[in-house]
Amino acid sequence: MAERGTTPPATVWSRPERGARGPAPERSRYEITAAALALADAEGLAAVSMRALAQRLGTGPASLYRYVGSRDELLDLMADAVAGELDLSAAPSGDWLGDLVGLALQSKAAHARHPWLAELNDRRGEVLGPHAIDYLDHALAVLVPAPGTSRQKLEAIGLLGGLATLFARREPPASAGSAQGASGDPPAQAAHLAAVAAEGRHPHLLTALMTAGPPPVAGLAERDALFERLLRRLLPAMLS
Repeated sequence: MAERGTTPPATVWSRPERGARGPAPERSRYEITAAALALADAEGLAAVSMRALAQRLGTGPASLYRYVGSRDELLDLMADAVAGELDLSAAPSGDWLGDLVGLALQSKAAHARHPWLAELNDRRGEVLGPHAIDYLDHALAVLVPAPGTSRQKLEAIGLLGGLATLFARREPPASAGSAQGASGDPPAQAAHLAAVAAEGRHPHLLTALMTAGPPPVAGLAERDALFERLLRRLLPAMLS
């Protein structure tokens, strides 16, 4: 932990977007970040390089370093831009659990729109940009009437992000239709699990599958409903 009075670590947001001298910039961090998001959405995170981004923008790679110091800084800008997609305009309603579930559903949807975000979160550090800080503060405002300590509330907010990422990873690609029976699809997985349990070597699994009944069709609404049920069970327990 940094001692009181020490200089905070430098981030891309701690520098002005342009210097006081020199010609007016031809581009902006916003424009560069938007192009990087489009590139990652189309081709994945590995495709995002300063060279590829410069080509997409019709400029030279060296010119981008006038706005972004490194690829890591670009990734920080991308993550914060996605955080900026969440709607924080509604004031807390007083129903902290309902409001927090709503934030979590927004977060899951953002991760599903940008599948590369989970990989980015796995690789980058704990650099929080202005939009992410706004989200954190808003979530804490929602939790004002909730029980629990400040640490418990911060842990609960962290859980939201982790579960949103986990569930979004299970979302099918936007271009995919309904279940096709591929090995990675839930119906195929359920059938495989049932076949293994029927062999008799896993009696507890067999009992659970027999008493649970057939799995529901896992459409988007059903996945959202399961996500919400889990949150409504876990969050009160974390804050008790």
